Parts: sequence; C-alpha cells; structure tokens
Amino acid sequence: MESEETEGRTLVQVISEKYSPDNFPYCRGPGVGVVIRSSPQGSPVKDRLNLPSILVLDGCGITEAGDEEEVATFCAHVVELDLSHNQLKDWGEISKILSNIPNLDFLNLSMNPLHGSSLEPCLAEAFSGLRRLVLNNTHVTWDMVHTLTREIPDLEELFLCLNEYESVNASSMPCPSLRLLHITDNQLQDWVEVRKLGLMYPGLVSLILSNNSLSSIHEPEDSLHRLFPNLRSINLHNSGLSRWEDVEKLNFFPKLQEVRVMGIPLLQPYTDQERRCLMVAQLPHVTVLNGSVVTDGEREDAERFFIRYHLDCPEDELPQRYHTLVARYGRLAPLAEVDLRPLSHVQVQVRFGDQAKSLELRLDQTVADLKKQLKTVVQLPPNKIRVYYIDRQLGYALEPQEMKYGARALHSYSIRDGDEIMVVPKTQ
Repeated sequence: MESEETEGRTLVQVISEKYSPDNFPYCRGPGVGVVIRSSPQGSPVKDRLNLPSILVLDGCGITEAGDEEEVATFCAHVVELDLSHNQLKDWGEISKILSNIPNLDFLNLSMNPLHGSSLEPCLAEAFSGLRRLVLNNTHVTWDMVHTLTREIPDLEELFLCLNEYESVNASSMPCPSLRLLHITDNQLQDWVEVRKLGLMYPGLVSLILSNNSLSSIHEPEDSLHRLFPNLRSINLHNSGLSRWEDVEKLNFFPKLQEVRVMGIPLLQPYTDQERRCLMVAQLPHVTVLNGSVVTDGEREDAERFFIRYHLDCPEDELPQRYHTLVARYGRLAPLAEVDLRPLSHVQVQVRFGDQAKSLELRLDQTVADLKKQLKTVVQLPPNKIRVYYIDRQLGYALEPQEMKYGARALHSYSIRDGDEIMVVPKTQ
C-alpha cells in the first residue's frame, strides 16, 4: 500500500478498491454497505457498483483521474466529492474528474499540493456546476481562485483557510453569487486587504475572518455601507482589534445581525460580564453575539450598564454611544451595593413577663438549641417553656408565631435584627 501511494493512485483505482464487493460481503441492515444491482441507479453499465451520491475519498493517495469513461460510469450520480488529503498536483487531472461528474455540487480539495499549478480556461468549464468549493491548505494562488470563480456562475460557498495569505489580489471581475467566504487562519493584517473581498464578493452574507491578525477597520461610514451591503454575519475571533472605534464601525454594515468577536486585545482587560454588556450596548442592531441570542431584556440591562460604567469617565473621553443612551434612559445613578450574603447572627429582644433582654442568636442553630440558650435567661428548663417569634416590621398585625418544632433551624423564620422572642412558661 505504501509503495502504491508513493507512486500515486488513480481515482478509479481507489473507487474500485474501496467499493469492491470483496470488501463488503454483506449489508448490515437496509441501505447499509455497497449495493450490487444488475442495473445500478445512475450507471449505464450492467453489474457496476452503485456508489453513494456523497463520495468520501480522503487520504487515499490519489494523484490522477484514471480512465475517464470509468469515472463517468462510477460517478454519474455523485453530488458531493471529498478528495481532501490526497496528492493531486495538477488542475488538469481534477478537471478530468469533474467533467465526468455532471451533477457535482460540492468539491473538497483541502490539503492537496496545488500551489503553482494552473488551469487553462477551456478546462475550467468543468467546474461550472459547483456551488460549494473547499480549497483549505492548498496554497492555491489568487489568480487560480479568480480563474475558478469566473467559471462558476452559481458559486455560493468558498473556503480558503490556512493558505498563508498575507494579502488579497483583487479581481477585475466580481463574483456576485458568493454568499459565504471562509478565510480563517491566514495572515491578513490590514483592512485594505479585507475591503478587496467586499469589492470582489458584493453578495456576501457571511464573512469568517477568525484567526487573522486584522488590526483595525479603517473605512468611512458611507464606504462601509456600500462595501458589504448584504453582510449579515461576521466572525472576527482572535483578530488584532484593540479599539472600541473598530467595534462601532460594525454598526455601519447595513444588514449585520450576527457578530463573533472573542479573543481580541480590546476585550482582555474586562471581565466576562463587562465584555458581554459593553459589546451588546455598542452594537444595537446585532441580534446574536458570540453565538448567543441578545434578548430585549438583556439589551436594556446592557445599555444601562454601559451608562453607569462610564459615569466617572472625563467628558471629552465619553463615547458617542454614551450620549445616545443617556438621551434614552437619562443620567443613571450608580447602583447601590447590596450584600446578598445570608445573615449568620441577629440581635433580638427576649421578653419574659415584665423582663426584656437583648440577645444575639446564631441563625444556624435549631429551636431546641435556642431553648437551651434561653435557660440561663428565664431560669426555666427547655421543656417548661413555650417560645414565640414576633416580626417587629409587621408589629402586632400578626399573632406571635410559636416555635414548636425543635429540629427547625432559626434562619427558616427569616428573623432579622430588632425582632422579638417571647418566652411563656408552660401551664400544668
């Protein structure tokens, strides 16, 4: 096997081996395994294998197409083809494959060494039926990308990750059909390169730029309106954005609804809560932030948080968003600091007949423990007294509550400082 992979294998060889009936002697249930039919669906040749319509041939050492008639016979009904992690170096061989798969919609060529290979325009026509094309880690040149997009009129999704792009070579012919561009893990730093993507792909709905080194968004408001007129989702995870002004620029994309922006230098000094609130407040039209839906309640809380967060900021350093939110909510006072920790001790008044004495109680103790504590105050054993709790905030609007159950904890009565404990001797 190793020697065959070194020498290279054809697509036809791999299909014949992988889907040989010798490798699939029986099916484990309906529709599982390779089906052998006398008149296979999609194949005009009797007794051929009936391949699945989604064909995965990754990591098989493929270097060329093989007999084109065989490709056509095997793959007539294939709609998705994964050829990633193979050894395809020649676009001409890939063209031979595609020209014999008339219904192909999706092609994955990731991890094939395609750098330096070119494609004649006449052969590029074989790619015209694709809607999704994956070229991750192929180091394919921009000129080759442009050759393909010119020949694929209905291309909707393009993946160009891990290709070590430091810049973008603009194309004179835009690709208006493209809706999704996935160009993560490259080396794009300057906004001038990203804006070229907007000019080349004006129909973009989703732009995934994570793990690039984009440092800022240098673009006037009116230009951003025109540059990405249809963009609804952008991913800027692990970029180099370090200014709130860059976040504000995202508001100028007229249709932007979803933003992913984590791992950027700008947000490092903040807590998780501060990051979320400040981002939500800065992006009033974004409905999904970092994968989580922004509710109306969360937005209002975040906007109020934003105002209070900037209360001590010098007037000349206040962001414009602050003034907009103050016009809506007014100048909010700081929130009162409330200690929400449960009480552990309270100070109460113990009344026994005409006597009254201040006593500190531990709220984690039980009624039985309290009666033992009261023994020294009233000079009566625990089994000779009844104990009642009086809520002083309610005064005597309610009858005193007898504390009957010895195992009940005092904190369950919601006793507060200043409340009363009334002790009455048991009658015979």
